[in-house]
Amino acid sequence: MPEVIRQLSELVANQIAAGEVVQRPSSVVKELMENAVDAGAKRIDVRVVDAGRTLIQVRDNGVGMVRNDARRCFDRHATSKISTAEDLFAIVSKGFRGEALASIASIAHVELKTCHSEETEGTRIQMKGGQVVEELPCPAEPGTRISVKNLFFNVPARRNFLKSDAVEMRHVMDEFQRVALAHEEIHFTMRHNDTELFNLKSASRRQRIVGVFGSKYDERLVPIEESTDVFTVEGFVGKPSFARRSRGEQFLFVNQRFVKHHVLNRVIMEAYAGLLPPGQFPLYVLFLTIDPSRLDVNIHPTKTEVKFDEDRTIQALLLPGIRRGLGKYAVAPSLDFDQESSLNIQPLDVNRTVIAPEVRVNKEYNPFHAPSDSQNRGGLRPGKGQIDAWKSLYGEDDLRSEEPKSRDWKNAEPSEIMPSAIDRLDGIPLEEESGSQVRPMFQIQQRYIVTATQSGVWLVDQHRAHQRVIYEALVVRLESNESQVSSQQLLFPELVILPLSDRAFMMDSATWLNQLGLYFKSHESGIEITGMPTEGETRSAALCEAILSEKESDASGISRPERVAAQMARALAVKAGRVLNASEMEDLLDRLFGCSTPGLDPFGKPVIATFEMKEIEQRFN
Repeated sequence: MPEVIRQLSELVANQIAAGEVVQRPSSVVKELMENAVDAGAKRIDVRVVDAGRTLIQVRDNGVGMVRNDARRCFDRHATSKISTAEDLFAIVSKGFRGEALASIASIAHVELKTCHSEETEGTRIQMKGGQVVEELPCPAEPGTRISVKNLFFNVPARRNFLKSDAVEMRHVMDEFQRVALAHEEIHFTMRHNDTELFNLKSASRRQRIVGVFGSKYDERLVPIEESTDVFTVEGFVGKPSFARRSRGEQFLFVNQRFVKHHVLNRVIMEAYAGLLPPGQFPLYVLFLTIDPSRLDVNIHPTKTEVKFDEDRTIQALLLPGIRRGLGKYAVAPSLDFDQESSLNIQPLDVNRTVIAPEVRVNKEYNPFHAPSDSQNRGGLRPGKGQIDAWKSLYGEDDLRSEEPKSRDWKNAEPSEIMPSAIDRLDGIPLEEESGSQVRPMFQIQQRYIVTATQSGVWLVDQHRAHQRVIYEALVVRLESNESQVSSQQLLFPELVILPLSDRAFMMDSATWLNQLGLYFKSHESGIEITGMPTEGETRSAALCEAILSEKESDASGISRPERVAAQMARALAVKAGRVLNASEMEDLLDRLFGCSTPGLDPFGKPVIATFEMKEIEQRFN
């Protein structure tokens, strides 16, 4: 019987580990920046070319490494952070597994140049696919510089799975921001190609948050500070009025390590109960400090998940701490029980003549009389659309009479009070005077359009129907590069405040967003909207939020522009609560049934509910 179990080579083992540690260029940026932080650096410079595909370079002024350490740092499971198993229960550093550099070196061209702070000569090592190509002494300043070139050069399948430069650069910026927010005492810079994106000098936490997201964010921050025997929480949460539709501005740090903890995130959201509408997410940058012995960070290769020994206690203390912070700065509604509840009435002026109030009544007023022109002066006149609606309800002849005959409605028969056209469906005639059949339709709850068919009744959701109409129009424009959605140029550009990563996403997507009818230009605080799609009714800020809500998604099977088109259609579509006249309803239904998939909105939800005549008749049996 042949033997089938064999020992994997060191290169293959490193490449397998790289699949867990290095998922995309942003993973390399994260690992190298964390190593620089652990080295005690006071300045960290990050340079990225082609969103990390061509080059990722991280340079720091930390303690550096001697020659033997520089050679050994690329060995698998080689680390200076821990030495015994007991050290795993008191981890205070960023990296400790000893897998990052070995994994990165196995799938890229790596150059390391380092010099220890107590030496005058540095070391330069070049590696390719996990193998040492060159090792030489070199002159260097104290600190370390690591350059990672041609990422995934020997794993083409992994390289092909990378997204566009705009998407990959967004992930790189996200990792950079997380490390920069956690260490406000360090000076960080970042360059992409030839453009400087960040230059964050050492500052306070509030100044660091403002430096990362923009100066407009200073007014949005509410400080939070709570200390207990179990943990300490500090940081800032956002005011409810500045909440967004995406979770991109939510950062939770435990012992200066960015983590994702769904339970704590839910607790933070509960603190905003009653302050936010559904689908809105607040900004928060919170720092939890806890004894490392009560924390387990060794449960995920990327170290973004943690486990607390006293999970329930932290949840119970975190919620009231955030609520107290919101209430302290008058963000949450509160009652002042010290205030005098009696009315504060000012005394009357002794020299003032008191006049008894007089009630004036127009005894000639009759609600069944239409006001004449003289009586209507200074009042509201019905608009053309309202007159057209009245004509459809009561007919042309009824409106020609300025003063219709009044009726004694108290003594009148029901048939006299009812409209003369008893065969109308909510005011919409079933047949015109010529006898030709028309489609009856009306609106209920200012949300649904009801129309009769030969086989029954259709109930159409006006918001979802308009979504389908707008979505298919946008997709047609995307597929045809020659045409664009009609856009209305704004007389005054509207400024939308955005953090740098969102601004970069919008600018990188400007070409196909212009095809969708949205025109804008870059601004130091965000973007300036200069043109909006003609069809639809929404604010520019809401439209941008709808677009940016899709940037977090990496869903496959449909292109990102088409997913953004669906979000834009949702934002632009007519909302529930909007009153539609007869012509608007008819136009919407005509356009809906001209779509390829009229029964579903862009998100797969039903648009039409059908009620057959047999089903209706059974209701009356």
